[in-house]
Amino acid sequence: MTQQTRIAQYTHQIDRLSRRIKQIEQESDRLSNLRVLLVFGGGIPLAILLFTNYSVFFWTLLAVVLGGFAFLISRHRRIQQSLRKHRVWRTIKQEHRARMLLDWKRIPDPTLDLDYHPLETDFDLRELHRLLNTASSQTGMLRLRQWLLDTEPHLATINQRQKLVQELKTRPTFRDKLTLYARLSPAQVKQQLNTQWLRNWLTSDVDLGQVDLWLRILSVLAIANVIAAVLSQLDIISSTIVGGLWGIYALAYISRAGLISKLSGDSQVLYEVFQRLDAIMGHLERYPYNNMPQTRKLVAPILEAKPSKHIQRLLGTIAASSLRGNPLIWFFLNAIMPWDMFFLRRLHHQKQQLAEYLPQWLHIWYELEALNSLATFAHLNPDATMPELDDSTVLRVNSIGHPLLSSASRITNDFDINAVGDVAILTGSNMSGKSSFLRTLGVNLSLAYAGGVVIADDFNAGLFRLFSCIRVTDSLDDGISYFYAEVKRLHALLEELEADHDLPLFFVIDEIFRGTNNRERLIGSRSYINALVGANGIGLIATHDLELTQLADDNPHIRNLHFREHIADGRMVFDYVLREGASPTTNALQIMALEGLPIDEDDLTQRLQSS
Repeated sequence: MTQQTRIAQYTHQIDRLSRRIKQIEQESDRLSNLRVLLVFGGGIPLAILLFTNYSVFFWTLLAVVLGGFAFLISRHRRIQQSLRKHRVWRTIKQEHRARMLLDWKRIPDPTLDLDYHPLETDFDLRELHRLLNTASSQTGMLRLRQWLLDTEPHLATINQRQKLVQELKTRPTFRDKLTLYARLSPAQVKQQLNTQWLRNWLTSDVDLGQVDLWLRILSVLAIANVIAAVLSQLDIISSTIVGGLWGIYALAYISRAGLISKLSGDSQVLYEVFQRLDAIMGHLERYPYNNMPQTRKLVAPILEAKPSKHIQRLLGTIAASSLRGNPLIWFFLNAIMPWDMFFLRRLHHQKQQLAEYLPQWLHIWYELEALNSLATFAHLNPDATMPELDDSTVLRVNSIGHPLLSSASRITNDFDINAVGDVAILTGSNMSGKSSFLRTLGVNLSLAYAGGVVIADDFNAGLFRLFSCIRVTDSLDDGISYFYAEVKRLHALLEELEADHDLPLFFVIDEIFRGTNNRERLIGSRSYINALVGANGIGLIATHDLELTQLADDNPHIRNLHFREHIADGRMVFDYVLREGASPTTNALQIMALEGLPIDEDDLTQRLQSS
């Protein structure tokens, strides 16, 4: 199946969901109108009957109106839930289509407030993370980011993720429903699911010894109140004693209000959070996992423990401990017994039990969210390839392309380096594609080491530590110039190459020493490249300095590659095809001339003849 066919499928699903949403909206409007009609249609006869002697008719009609109104409210609530579910489901499908079309306005931005790693800037990993991410929890998003930034990959871990991604790739309904159940949460609940709020709640503690003491005291007082009330009804004691005992109970209860508050926290938010977790865990429990042995193994703790049963019991306790929404019932129950104290003590006990298991269940959910992001990318890009990684191959790729370019505009290239210690010097004119190719290699290696598919026909690679020096920036705050920032980055690269490490380094450098004059740049670049050759790594260096290509004449570990261009109809044309050898052309003066800048014609002619 091609990507265009898949886009057409999602378009059809979106259109079908839109029609269904319109039908549900019409049904919702109809129920709203029926409720208004019932109120006015039943209210007027009730008002008339109220002032007549037909009490039987009044109470019968009142029962019919109230029963009908309750039915319509219940029905309307279900319709609204269905409407919300269909809208979220359509949004998920729209986002998938946007990912295939690279429609960035419709692709959610994770907006992680973090300090960015150099690889994120140099290899376009921020944009890649946004394109890949389908996680709803912040931890799931961060886990995916961590995988993409793994500068020291582990083969067994990657192989395991690849197997899981291959299984999940063919289960779009499983993946999307996991997203759906998380997204159905209200905004406040999403915020709690996206932070450490749950873990903070699990680890929060109170003095249970004090709670148990006051629960016994209040229980004794409550029993005394009941006995006193019975004795008062039998005229054995006076009602004054009953009132006095109840007053003591009430004062004791009120004095412990702060303790009850510590136990309860925000019960409403807690209920909604666990209600959403119940839906998520229930989905993971109920799914059959046919022909999905690796996924079944991952979720085995959930299948064995049945978290939904534990959560359902917890929800019942939370509901019982949070009756403040109904003041009359709450006051009556707490007036005759320490209701809040009892159920909040029970809630704290269940929390202690959950603290042992819930982190593992959440870990599985977060892991699946990150895996689903990789699997969805594989599903939406059917032409992508699962890379072959081992300990023997250095780097060999065929038809590799950048995942942030559409398949229609993407130009692919072949590339290989066959021995550790080799360096490729990449030359070419301005805008010819040198920097893009460096990022293409880097972003696909990051995808491969995360466990995902890559944009290539074939991708064979060993394991490398990753290092980049592409988009170096100066720092006004630290008083660091661009050149000094670049020098520091290149020094860090040498330290990584010299480090005692089992994995060789894969590095890319764009326009080495661009922050200084031509003469010093050439001298420094020659010395630096010679220091890189033969070290524990492989790499590519993009440069405009054609003089550096002469290094390959005397060193078999240095290889020249280039991109080229030509002038057609008064404009620069690039084919972005990688070729062997040093670049035979330069275009800076031609670009200046094409844009109308003053250029000496003799210099331009001489440059064109030399090219």
